[in-house]
Amino acid sequence: MRLIWLFLIFHFPIYIYAQSDTSNWDLKRCISFGLQNNRNRTIYYNKKQEADAKAQELLAGYLPSVSLNGSLDDNLKLQETVIPAGAFSPTDIKIAMSKQFAMNTTAQLDQTIFDKSLLVGLKANKLNKQQADLNVRLSEETIIYNISKSYYQIKVYREQLYLLNSNLENYIKQVDISQLQVNKGVLLQKELDKVSVDRNNTISKIRVAQSNLELSINQLKYDMGYPFDDTISLDTTTEIVGVIGKTASNVSDTPSFFLQNITDYKIDEITMKADKINAEKIKAQMYPKLTAYAKYGTVGFGDYLGQTFQGTSPFAGVGLKLSFPILDFYKRNAQYKQAKFQSMNSMEQLKLNADKYRLDYKNAYNKMDQEQGNVIMDKNNIQLAESVLATTNLQYQKGVTDMTDWINAQNSLKEAQTNYLNSLYNYLMAKVDMEKSAGTLIKN
Repeated sequence: MRLIWLFLIFHFPIYIYAQSDTSNWDLKRCISFGLQNNRNRTIYYNKKQEADAKAQELLAGYLPSVSLNGSLDDNLKLQETVIPAGAFSPTDIKIAMSKQFAMNTTAQLDQTIFDKSLLVGLKANKLNKQQADLNVRLSEETIIYNISKSYYQIKVYREQLYLLNSNLENYIKQVDISQLQVNKGVLLQKELDKVSVDRNNTISKIRVAQSNLELSINQLKYDMGYPFDDTISLDTTTEIVGVIGKTASNVSDTPSFFLQNITDYKIDEITMKADKINAEKIKAQMYPKLTAYAKYGTVGFGDYLGQTFQGTSPFAGVGLKLSFPILDFYKRNAQYKQAKFQSMNSMEQLKLNADKYRLDYKNAYNKMDQEQGNVIMDKNNIQLAESVLATTNLQYQKGVTDMTDWINAQNSLKEAQTNYLNSLYNYLMAKVDMEKSAGTLIKN
């Protein structure tokens, strides 16, 4: 029976830490891989290309355009026109002005000379490109944020497994000692059963933690775009030591807050500018549009189809077209008012969001400071609880104290470990939230 428990003790730690002992996958490398392989990055990069194509589409409105048109009519019954009686005849004369077949081909070039609404719309090109770039950056920040959270979750589960296996080892040793005492008749069976129950509960917790670890590793693979069927060895043990020893208020590398570092704020700025341009564009539709054109074509007529393409007559012309909307004033004015109020709301929303980003940073800073202090305190509590357990264990072996005191000391250690794991997790999550709220997830 003892061999089984010894196997359980050493089986879990070997499985857990074999990955980290042979690992090169630290957080930095996981992020680098994720930025290259996460599919969301590809989606937003394609959207950036889409924005570039849209900018070209808007620019094409002020470039010359050429159209080719052709028609071939078979006039099954020719339309007739009337020459009034008088000059040519005392009665009206009905005459057909065409033949059964008629052909027309035309090539026309159009060039916009003035269209204020189009000129205003061209201002949005730069904004569209900037927004597409910012969306790519926002996607990268999301990838980094998700990878960091999954990575730190794995770190906490591994720390939990390490502590649970340490507890299990203590329980197994105590079970062996208690079993000998029961055999000698100096300890009641119920005291042995109490320790056995705690041992079995610890084994169950190890299994749950191991399952949670596997789930977290799969989540990390998903966030990275890493193949699920491939093994990944993670080094998450070296950074835990660095959590202890400083408070957030004394950490020199704590990021400062600058609104222009916040990608969401930059996107809000572009949205505000785009709404303003949209209102200007609608207002500009009241101005006339001037377009120049040049056209060249040929026409042909015949009583039968082949004759239509023989002896065609060319024609050509150049001109100007002026378009001036008049009767849509009320519709356009209503649209302008809507766009104007939307622009005003965008400006107010920008100010509101700026305050929210400041609040997020303040809260994240305070949270990180608080949780880092909790980690330090809870880590020290573990050391104190371990010291108490060691003393109680020695007293128990000498018969100075009883099993109840030993179990209470072990439970105090487990409580201290639980508090430490919770504060460690909260600190690591607050650390990521701090970087996010400061806009420094991507190091420039």
